[in-house]
Amino acid sequence: MGDLSTSFINSANALSAYSSALQVTEENVTNANTPGYASQQVSLVAMPFDLETGMPGGVVLGPTQSSRNEYAEQSVRTQQTASSYDQQQVSDLTTTQNFFPVSATSGLGPDISNLFASFSALSITPNDTVARQTVLNDAATVAEDFNDAATSLGNQLNDMTEQTSTTISSINQLAQTIASINSQHRVDLDGSVDAGVDAQLTSTLQQLSQLVNFTTLQQPDGTVSVYIGGQAPLVLGDQAYAIQGDFSTPQTAILSSDGTDITDQTTGGQLGAELEDNNTVLPSYQTQLNTLAQTLADQVNNTLNNGIDQNGAAPATNLFTYNAATGAAATLAVSPLTPDQIAAASPGAPGGNGNALVLAALANTPVIGGYTFAQAYGNIGAQVGSDLSNATNNQTTDGALLSQAETLRQQISGVSLDEQAENLMQYEQSYDAISKMLSSLNDLSTTEINILPPVTS
Repeated sequence: MGDLSTSFINSANALSAYSSALQVTEENVTNANTPGYASQQVSLVAMPFDLETGMPGGVVLGPTQSSRNEYAEQSVRTQQTASSYDQQQVSDLTTTQNFFPVSATSGLGPDISNLFASFSALSITPNDTVARQTVLNDAATVAEDFNDAATSLGNQLNDMTEQTSTTISSINQLAQTIASINSQHRVDLDGSVDAGVDAQLTSTLQQLSQLVNFTTLQQPDGTVSVYIGGQAPLVLGDQAYAIQGDFSTPQTAILSSDGTDITDQTTGGQLGAELEDNNTVLPSYQTQLNTLAQTLADQVNNTLNNGIDQNGAAPATNLFTYNAATGAAATLAVSPLTPDQIAAASPGAPGGNGNALVLAALANTPVIGGYTFAQAYGNIGAQVGSDLSNATNNQTTDGALLSQAETLRQQISGVSLDEQAENLMQYEQSYDAISKMLSSLNDLSTTEINILPPVTS
């Protein structure tokens, strides 16, 4: 009976092991499309066999191991961070490009040309009231165009400030989620982890990688520490350390939970792109626009001040006004002049067109970095277009790299339904065989009991 008992024990242990293996396989199939889920692999452990020392042998279920590969996960997160950065920049610059059309028949570029064309027309008929009024009208149109472009840029910057604040809130929410998961994501004594909790953690980390660049450190207890830019702690164990946004100046700053400025470390993901566009890219367009507006106003005003008006008087009021401290483009305006106050003549030739000719010649004079006014405006539009093109190209490249990283991860840790079907068939066959073995052992034990002589008192 001793050998029979050992066989019973071994068979029962094996039946339990294959039952657990079937359950793990079924969970793999069920979660094949669950975000962050990694295929779980069972291990069957052969027990030592030595009847003399009481070791009956057999097979038992070892620790269930996850197929997750941290290198593959980090690769996906890195590419996700780069791709999200590109995507945010493409979105921002697509909006900005609408403010600087370079091929339109109307807008700031053509209207600057129209202004100097009106000076040219004035030089032909310097004493014509309609020609003089046209100059005033075209100047007002140019001022409005500058105002509109500056307002549009300003509104976009305001919108980006709100968007950045929303992004920061999302990062902090995900950090809280990771901290909560960490409290559950503990390594068991046998070295295994809960596959569902592990999937939730992985999925949350990938969501975070869309928003900001970070590094992770796996701790021995199964928790993960998260550091923005590899330095500023965001999650340590079951504690989240919220970041903050400082919007008190035009330059948005990111502060760690203790108030340290970590803007320079925040360089990737959606937040990194928002900071770059808000703090550097869009302000550079503003600077160019203000320079163009101020230079145009100064050049036209100075030239007019060198002439005399229709009444033979020197100009007492500038045609253009602006507030350089607030921004020339946003504040550019035309003084309420009358047509006869346009100084079309030179001081030595009242009623003539000498000054109008000089004003018309400004159209082809390189006055801003070696470029004419029209060319300088075109350069702004071209810069926006070039930046957008680069961002689009980067998005295409990084998107392809992200797809490659996700494919590699799927090959390493994704659930293969073919493999699971094969495992399922193998485990079912083993389970059925052991069940039959137990049935046979049961019959054998019954037979042995029946052939034993009855116990007499």
